[in-house]
Amino acid sequence: MEEIRVRIAPSPTGAVHVGLVRSALYNWLFARHNNGKFVLRMEDTDVARSTQESVQAIIDGFKWVGIDWDEGPYFQSQRLDIFRKYAERLLDEKRAYYCYCNPDELEIERQKAWENKIAWKYDRRCYNLSQETKAKYDTESRPKALRFLIPDETVIFDDIIHGSIKKEPQDIEDFIIMRSDGTPTYNFAVVIDDAEMKINHIIRAVEHIANTPKQILLYKALGFSLPKFAHLPLILGTDKKKLSKRHGALSLLEYKKEGYLADAIINFLALLGWSPGGDLEIMDRTKLIELFSLERVNKADAIFDVQKLEWMNSIYIKNMESGKLSLEVLPYLQEINIVPDDNNRFHKILDLTKTRVRTLLELRDMVSAFYVKDVSYDSEAMAKHINSQTKDYLKELYQRFDKLEEFTASNLENELRKLAEEKGIKAAVFVHPCRVALTGKAVGPPLFETIELLGKEVVLERLNKIIS
Repeated sequence: MEEIRVRIAPSPTGAVHVGLVRSALYNWLFARHNNGKFVLRMEDTDVARSTQESVQAIIDGFKWVGIDWDEGPYFQSQRLDIFRKYAERLLDEKRAYYCYCNPDELEIERQKAWENKIAWKYDRRCYNLSQETKAKYDTESRPKALRFLIPDETVIFDDIIHGSIKKEPQDIEDFIIMRSDGTPTYNFAVVIDDAEMKINHIIRAVEHIANTPKQILLYKALGFSLPKFAHLPLILGTDKKKLSKRHGALSLLEYKKEGYLADAIINFLALLGWSPGGDLEIMDRTKLIELFSLERVNKADAIFDVQKLEWMNSIYIKNMESGKLSLEVLPYLQEINIVPDDNNRFHKILDLTKTRVRTLLELRDMVSAFYVKDVSYDSEAMAKHINSQTKDYLKELYQRFDKLEEFTASNLENELRKLAEEKGIKAAVFVHPCRVALTGKAVGPPLFETIELLGKEVVLERLNKIIS
């Protein structure tokens, strides 16, 4: 059986967006499920916009989420001689012709037709030029691009996700395959690269479905074997509009900065358009690879719900063993100059706090209360829970805690509840101001375990600060 070969071929012209990562992930899962090869290729022939920074962002982003490649990265800009060779072949076989038209003038024609609601396509005016006119233009050194001559052939192909798709030749214009500066256009270069790299499954965004008939005609003209096509559904915001930052969508490495785990990102993106069936949602990579198939990818647009991503991230944080979690959160703590020196205590703090957060940034903020000298107090929490009455209660609590020889969660809880009972009030009247005094926040991990881990000296110091 033929080896499965797939690829991801981003243009390194900006940030790595979630649509690209989802496409890369589906290709990667398909390759791994079928023991195939996953190829990374950079489509960097847009010299004006392609940057080394973007190349590095793609590589760093894929490495962070664990999408590894078997071949590459290949760079399209290093393959220009190959594209020119095939272009000359099409020209020699009269399947392509030179076009001397000014692109700006053609764009004006196209725009006018659009405004007048008239269908427009290139009319082959340069295909019908006389040899004398061509020679004249060449003598004038007039810029010329190379257009592919669309054959009189109906294109029909079966998309794995969308089924049978048909395109008539009159609906496809003779498109440019080589620009006047000698660089290939997308539709030409992608066919050459995919054929030469023996890519036999093209898994990409649905926006490319309109390009597929043109590419199939090029495959046939050049005598290449046709790959199978699968076009992935769009990713939309919760308002069913094009995904953007206003929906919470960030570039890939921004998710890392915001404190999301790579495993949660992968799990979340896998479910944007694909389902394993049933109500299974939390899946590690091994499970995703085992269950993934293109036949279970939906036609319908996927909805990017940042709240679901936050929920999923919280599940991954909660389920992560504290030793591993410590390595994940440590860089965020180091950013605010916190370096835990007691791993045993650090892991206990993580066990206590990890069930209360959605991101590593939130975890950092909660953990930091155990290490900073002065906590920052939430103004709303202070206004709600700290007043002259609660200060008196905290003063009495201070005296009880100060006398404790064994500063354990059970002893601390006993003292607080005993005091509340003596006062004839609910324990919560002590609990809430005590939490604010010690952590600066109204919500957090279990109070008495928090007090024990903070330690007697810190607890008394922080209580005294609020009391005085």
